[in-house]
Amino acid sequence: MPQLHPGDVAPAFTLQDQDGATVSLADLRGKPVVLFFYPKADTPGCTTQACSLRDAEPDLSALDAVVIGMSPDKPEKQKKWADKHGIGYRLLADTDHAVAEAFGVWGTKKLYGREYDGIVRSAFVIDADGKIADAFYKVSPKDTVPKTTKALQALGSKG
Repeated sequence: MPQLHPGDVAPAFTLQDQDGATVSLADLRGKPVVLFFYPKADTPGCTTQACSLRDAEPDLSALDAVVIGMSPDKPEKQKKWADKHGIGYRLLADTDHAVAEAFGVWGTKKLYGREYDGIVRSAFVIDADGKIADAFYKVSPKDTVPKTTKALQALGSKG
């Protein structure tokens, strides 16, 4: 699974969010984006990660960042999860995992000795020009906010 590095152009995407709206990375140019990939909506680790980003959204917004979550879940499942936990940012449905593959986060995982393909929990900070500012592969749910915040702060100090 090839990984992205700072300076790489973020792969383009256009996907549906939990409310049925179409979201393109190109439409977000001009602002930094925190894009995180999570394996499955409404599971403990994913809920911890999503809610920590929800709670940090005022601080991330102060850094001019837009938060986007992405998983292979269908929009309806994401909507139910977003409503249940008050997740106010967009959750995108990458049902064929093409975007996950482009970002290098789709790979073989092991659980209880069984191997399967799925999302490797990861987060990216994409700068206002659409380039990867930082990439965090295999990030833990509790480290997503501190790592992405630090990367956004570094972006701000460069500008």
